[in-house]
Amino acid sequence: MDEVRGLDELRELMDRRVPAGTSEPLPGVFLSRETRPGSPEASTTGTTFALITQGTKELRLGAETVAYGPGEYLVTSIDLPVIGRFTRASEEAPALGFGMTLTAPAIAELLLTAETTAGAPAAAGAGPSSAGLAGRGPAVRALATSRAPAELLDAVGRLIRLLDRPRDLPVLGPMVQREILWLLVTGPQGDAVRQLGLADSKVSRVSGVVQWIRDNAAEPVRIEELARRAGLSVSAFHRTFRTVTGSSPLQFQKQLRLATARQILASRDTSVARVAFDVGYESAAQFNREYRRLFGAPPGRDRARRVSAGAAG
Repeated sequence: MDEVRGLDELRELMDRRVPAGTSEPLPGVFLSRETRPGSPEASTTGTTFALITQGTKELRLGAETVAYGPGEYLVTSIDLPVIGRFTRASEEAPALGFGMTLTAPAIAELLLTAETTAGAPAAAGAGPSSAGLAGRGPAVRALATSRAPAELLDAVGRLIRLLDRPRDLPVLGPMVQREILWLLVTGPQGDAVRQLGLADSKVSRVSGVVQWIRDNAAEPVRIEELARRAGLSVSAFHRTFRTVTGSSPLQFQKQLRLATARQILASRDTSVARVAFDVGYESAAQFNREYRRLFGAPPGRDRARRVSAGAAG
């Protein structure tokens, strides 16, 4: 099956099978159908594989914007704070997406199996060597996109079809999910996926620091302490963190604080100044400036706009 035909067949299948909104028909497997472009929303990515068969989605990570559309997939190997929205979706041509959570234990088990069966020399073009499968190479970007090959499109389609076969799903579903994971491990974003499964990889080290920043978002960032947690020198930590996340630790913390503030403003009746203080800002004026720069409006006006949009919807 070639890629164009595979994408057409998968798009038609998802158009018939995927309900409106976002659903989770299996643990860690997500289907989405959106019928209109959305406004930018702050969220976190999780560690995930996301494929679009129709429509276009845009994610902003710090100063970088990543867009992907039909036949393209996104891999995130760290839970990153992003601003995202669908930019192309309609009733006639809804945005259709498939997602699957990537877990470190599943990847580690797959890599272990691959290493124990890698004794025979690989055929030319058969994928990464056993050394490459070890995943202990240089730091790689934790959010990136690629074209989906026909084999990956076919595997996703088979998993979706299994949802209509409840007797077969418990047995065959995990096998197809494992196949999808293997195609990611050996595909264009394989370096990032493999590093997610290894505790001592660059991605895993940065992931631990990211989790610490998330858990202590209101606290000042001390680069020396973060470097120590990552087991790297200060200069190596700066370089590795920026390569993996696309931003410096301070920029990363700022976006995380602002995303948290936006969620608080939407869910609680509290003052803007109080929210600024709660997420770690000492100056309400600085908070207002940086919030407006990221979300396009000052916090009070943005909250009123979102409340109004929610009431209208």
